[in-house]
Amino acid sequence: MVFYRMKQFYWAIIAKINKDDVDFIKYILNIKELKLFNKLSVQEQKHSVKVAYDVQNICNNKYKAVNINLLLKGALLHDIGKIYGRLNIIDKSIVVLGDKFSRGRLKKFSTNKKINVYYNHAKLGKKLLGKIEKDDRLLYLVENHHNEKIIDDLELDILRYCDKRN
Repeated sequence: MVFYRMKQFYWAIIAKINKDDVDFIKYILNIKELKLFNKLSVQEQKHSVKVAYDVQNICNNKYKAVNINLLLKGALLHDIGKIYGRLNIIDKSIVVLGDKFSRGRLKKFSTNKKINVYYNHAKLGKKLLGKIEKDDRLLYLVENHHNEKIIDDLELDILRYCDKRN
């Protein structure tokens, strides 16, 4: 887990959106969704693009029966709630370590904007996205992408798996 967190830190530092990423994003998202997506930090955008590429690869190779368009959109927008309190790489590192060492007790400080966004970005994202998006399934995926209590939902399982890997 330590090596993985170091790798995430490195990825965030070098994060860049290239032309292929931009073309991919524009192909998946509509204008309103794209406007929201562009409010994410570059590292969050790159993370979301990597999740979407992973989703595409897995679906094309293994799960051809799922709604890949929905999943790609969900992958790109799953962290959209993070625009409410942008966590730079240092902020995120502090919150992640604080969460780990406090065994989740850091959550009681959710009155702090950055801590609130860290823990509640999925619900915030659903609410934000619900203003422009009427697809209940997409909103469900965004809201529940960290909810491990939901089982036997293939699309949600794929999104969570790809999110954790990236």
